[in-house]
Amino acid sequence: MKKLLFIFSLGVTLVSCKKFLDIKPETQVDRDELFKSEQGFKEALNGIYTKCAGSSLYGGQLTYNLLDVLAQNYQFNDINNQQIANFQYDNGTIKGAINEIWGNAYGAIANCNYLLQAIDKDTTIFTNGNYRLIKGEALALRAYLHFDMLRLFAPSYVNGPTLKGIPYVTKVGTTSTPFSTVTASLDSVLKDLNAAKQLLANDPILFSSYTVGYASDPATTELKDADLFMQNRRHRMNYYAVCGELARVYLYKNDYANALSNAEVVILSKKFPATKQEDFFQTDIQKRDRIFYKELVSCFYTENKSIIEQLQDRFTKQNPQFSGTMSQVNDIYEIGTVGAEDWRLKQWFLNTASTTGGPDRAVLQKYYRNAAPLTNIHSLVAPAIRLTELTYIAAEASYDKDPKRALDYYNSARAMRGIGNTVTVAPGKSDFIELLIKEARKEFYGESQMFYMYKRLHHAVTINSTSSKPASNSIFVFPLPDDENAYRNN
Repeated sequence: MKKLLFIFSLGVTLVSCKKFLDIKPETQVDRDELFKSEQGFKEALNGIYTKCAGSSLYGGQLTYNLLDVLAQNYQFNDINNQQIANFQYDNGTIKGAINEIWGNAYGAIANCNYLLQAIDKDTTIFTNGNYRLIKGEALALRAYLHFDMLRLFAPSYVNGPTLKGIPYVTKVGTTSTPFSTVTASLDSVLKDLNAAKQLLANDPILFSSYTVGYASDPATTELKDADLFMQNRRHRMNYYAVCGELARVYLYKNDYANALSNAEVVILSKKFPATKQEDFFQTDIQKRDRIFYKELVSCFYTENKSIIEQLQDRFTKQNPQFSGTMSQVNDIYEIGTVGAEDWRLKQWFLNTASTTGGPDRAVLQKYYRNAAPLTNIHSLVAPAIRLTELTYIAAEASYDKDPKRALDYYNSARAMRGIGNTVTVAPGKSDFIELLIKEARKEFYGESQMFYMYKRLHHAVTINSTSSKPASNSIFVFPLPDDENAYRNN
């Protein structure tokens, strides 16, 4: 076993590590050789991030593609996408996508485990606290990936805490890991995340001198560390990202106290400033912030030609693969009431005449990239955790004990998007959840978080203002890949 190969893909380099990641794509590196130096551990960790940013995971299916279709954000003329939007998981395309997701996620998890298995063997090779940083990020990535597999391939906690969850894989070996229950899987996620939180207690992003922002802003310091590995902490599983993920997982488990406390660590830090109106509406398209970049607590770096082309095909070309009708989008953003001044409705969608003679289409501009040689004010990234999501979590988690506090969070999130109409009297809990769902659907358009929210709440999936798909495991639980069923005996 000594000469096992550690395999990872470095087809896309992280922006903060370009100078030292000079390795051919799909390289096979002898594991023992790789883990003899701190540099090797850095390269291995960056390889895991790169795999996560690929089109099968967060650079595609889990951000811009499959889950967003299931959230009913678009209308299709082709039968294939219609079947996917109708949760027909026996469709060949969706089966292939599900197989890709499962295989690549567990491949990335295996690489986390290779790194974690090796990192404690000789801690003297590490400098400047990098042992804790690398181990903390690897644990956080392992937990992050497992949690999303749980949210896809197992019943929700509210609908089946003792039902079959997922294999929580923590070791490298030739035998398969048995499935845990949903509750046990969540407990394993929380164990890894809390360990990561302790290890990342001295993350540079916590320093008062660390300022997030646009690269062109002189006040921004996140790109100025002499050590490239320490730059752009928001493109990684940083301390605040771990707190945000803990807030997600605790909310999933209905542990409101811990969900609130972790969400507030991020919110009250004031590290992630709300986007200024002038940045979001910049007339100079090179300087327009279309994704509220400074509010991103964590994201996956996806600035590469392949993903840019995929996003253009999917959203922004004249006849994109994915688009809603203008009436559908106006309905989502409540144009007749509070949505009239919503920044997102005004900026994210281009009203385009249909090429098939149907209703006008709403072409999404959220991931638009300027044509060369123009440059964008921020990197192309796949959002992982947003400040607004943590505000929604804080609102939901605080409602039972302090409805006013919940309303304050709800109103503050809306104010960040130009909605000045505030709710001053707390509605009942179920009505408040409906308000949060409406706001989340607006915020996460094109980001694939809504499917998870519907599932967590075991809530019907909204199709339009007059119809919905009833909540059930038949739509919320992905079928396991055929190979997983065929060859597993535990």
